[in-house]
Amino acid sequence: MSQHVLLNNIHHQHTRVITQFSHEYGDNIASVVVYPTEFIELQKEYAILIRQHADTEKFYATALLGFQQNENLYLDPKTESGWAAQYIPATIARGPFLIGFQRQQDDPEKPSPVIHIDMQHPKVNELKGQPLFLAHGGNSAYLEYISKVLNMAHQGLTLNDSMFAVLSEFDLLESVNIEFDLATGEKRRLTGNYTINETKLRTLSPEQLQRLNNMGILALAFAVIFSMTNIRKLIDIKNRRDTNL
Repeated sequence: MSQHVLLNNIHHQHTRVITQFSHEYGDNIASVVVYPTEFIELQKEYAILIRQHADTEKFYATALLGFQQNENLYLDPKTESGWAAQYIPATIARGPFLIGFQRQQDDPEKPSPVIHIDMQHPKVNELKGQPLFLAHGGNSAYLEYISKVLNMAHQGLTLNDSMFAVLSEFDLLESVNIEFDLATGEKRRLTGNYTINETKLRTLSPEQLQRLNNMGILALAFAVIFSMTNIRKLIDIKNRRDTNL
């Protein structure tokens, strides 16, 4: 069970966080929620797929990490970090941390974002890993990194709804079924995903393209489209592992 508490340099002076990634730390997931603010980096190494919440019908983006439950093909114990890619999605990179909000006495109507930590997370301990605070005061380099990751995710969450609203308005989202054969002869089919229709995007009016560009969404839309080529790379990784090549 999670135990989220406000992070502070008094109660967590000796707290450390393991920064390696592996199955034992719960990183063995087949997909992870990602944010528009990281699309440009993600598209270099991951396939960005769009899904829709069944209850709210709101769209959100995910990075494909594997093809079956509990499979993360980017986990690699041979690497120093345990992750076989240069960029790590923010939801994974943040580990046990998340953003909470705290009301300020001078302006209670505008809560300020603050960092919380899950003390029951398997990477949290006092024996090994990266310290959160320096011995003589101040944040560690690792905590500064986490702060940047959380801030980027927070900004992305703010952009998410407006981005998908305009993509839906311009009818750019289309469902996509991904079918392929593995080297073992097994057939796979991924359903329930959406992507961006490149043909419709390229044939938008100058005014529509300008609107997307002004919102900072045009480059993100192309990042989603270009990212689909990474599915082939993921299939190759899967085939090598399954056939021990």
